[in-house]
Amino acid sequence: MSASSSVAAGRGAPRQASGALWQALPFLGIFAAALILPMVSNDYWTLIATRAAIYWVLVSALNLVVGFAGQLAIGWVAMLTLGAYTTSVLVAGNVMPPVPVFPALGVAALVGGVFGFIVGLPALRLRTFYFAMTTLGFATIVTQVALAWQGVTGGGIGIVGPVLPAPFDTIFGFYLFCLGLAAFCTWISANAAHSRFGRSLVAIRDAEVAAESSGISKPRLLGAVFLFAGAMAGIAGGLFATLQSYISPEAFTFDLSVLFFIAILIGGRGSILGPFIATIVLTWLPEFAAPLVAWSTFLYAALLLAIVLLVPGGIAALLDFRSRRRIEADRTIVPRPELLPEILGGRKASEAITLKDIVLSFGGVRAVDGLDLTIEPGAVHGLIGPNGSGKTTTLNVICGFYRPETGSVTVDGEPLPAAAPQTRAASGIARTFQTPKLIGEASVLQNVMVGGAIRGRGSFVESLLALPRHRQDEAMLRHDALLALRCVGLGALADVRADRLQHSELRFLEIARALMLRPRFLLLDEPAAGLSAEEIRSLGGLIRAISRQGTGVLLVEHHADLIFEICDQVTVLNLGRELAAGTPAEIRAHPEVVSAYLGS
Repeated sequence: MSASSSVAAGRGAPRQASGALWQALPFLGIFAAALILPMVSNDYWTLIATRAAIYWVLVSALNLVVGFAGQLAIGWVAMLTLGAYTTSVLVAGNVMPPVPVFPALGVAALVGGVFGFIVGLPALRLRTFYFAMTTLGFATIVTQVALAWQGVTGGGIGIVGPVLPAPFDTIFGFYLFCLGLAAFCTWISANAAHSRFGRSLVAIRDAEVAAESSGISKPRLLGAVFLFAGAMAGIAGGLFATLQSYISPEAFTFDLSVLFFIAILIGGRGSILGPFIATIVLTWLPEFAAPLVAWSTFLYAALLLAIVLLVPGGIAALLDFRSRRRIEADRTIVPRPELLPEILGGRKASEAITLKDIVLSFGGVRAVDGLDLTIEPGAVHGLIGPNGSGKTTTLNVICGFYRPETGSVTVDGEPLPAAAPQTRAASGIARTFQTPKLIGEASVLQNVMVGGAIRGRGSFVESLLALPRHRQDEAMLRHDALLALRCVGLGALADVRADRLQHSELRFLEIARALMLRPRFLLLDEPAAGLSAEEIRSLGGLIRAISRQGTGVLLVEHHADLIFEICDQVTVLNLGRELAAGTPAEIRAHPEVVSAYLGS
């Protein structure tokens, strides 16, 4: 890191601390009010507040699954049920000698985590409605097992819930314990949400293809999050059994599962504060509308419909004042390629990407037909041709989204695994897309930080607890993301939501995200589409500067002038076959290219 960068980072640290404190103020205010509550109310309202704290223990972790990863886990009451019965059965000694309540809660967390992971496995293949049905089906199975296993669970009669030891065996003591645990869960879920793992979850939700291209492993990440959400639900279940004093299958209703899910949707996806407030409101609301308790499911549905129609972003959108700030309308993109050595310098030299005899068909159409292609480091290689000639398909083969029928793709002489796009980032291959794949609800800075996700060294647990490696990762990714944005000319827009940017700025934003990988090879898919003449000139200068840092660039583009101005080599495709290859001057004079593509 240069001296100037160190100074900039030093100046940014107080601003980050101030921003974190500002974000924490609403939580601190709510927890301060919760501490005062028992002093100004009776035991009944303290019990209701205890219930809200227990629900938040579950919802805070489930929020990472539903709100951040976008998985419709509607039946998460199953994990609450498992945790409640596991804790109660172990403390009662129904299957072994009685276990103290705190170790029993630990076992409940383990059971919830294991089953959370198992239930989460279908999310790797099933989407939306189908995965929601899977979670609801599992919730039904758990309830039926509890009913049938009478010797252990008490069947329909139920079982006595556990009691915490002193000083947590009173209403006030138990409330303080649950409130402290809720505060801890708020902290760790916020740590995860604001880490590379939280950003990766949102990327999987909104831009899965770009997430895979950045090296984010969906199975590994979702597995960790489902395990965490199941463990927290298991603990919440044990505390729920303590609060209820006596549990039976009737305590774990569909309405309860809907409450957890609706709290996240009403709160707003990608937010911690919104679902936190929604959980409190939905827990307290039935107490103020007791005569309407039989209509609770209808009321939840009506409330959700009103939120979707009136405030689609939920409570979080209402509280997001930053996104409503005015930004300058007349903006000019001015890249600073002289900064590229800071982010791309110091890498080892690499060999070429080599495609050999690639064949790929869709039905009876040969999209790529026997293609040979070499992308040299430190050079710009243009790939042109008519629409449908196989240009983007070639990029998708290189990036692992398509498996070729025959042929091979190698880097440094080593074959790249087919149909494994998440492995390309580790080989130093980054790309952009025909249509920008970005997270509109996230800031420009957060979008760019996603590109460096695999460069972090801290584990998911380290991020939950904000341990040193997590803090080092965040500082490194933030510094490099700001540097990448300055390189492409978007430094002043770092804190702006990406969905407020102009189309041309989104093109440069994708390049900034790709630079976070410090790529050895950069694949650009029509980056000049929709750009003005001046922006195309800026883009060309930036691409040439990137190649001069030793990065091999494969440029798919329809702007022939840009191709012939900045490319060292050009390959022309037609109907999946190589029509011509050579220098820009050779391609300009090639009669078949002129006839099939360039025209007179």
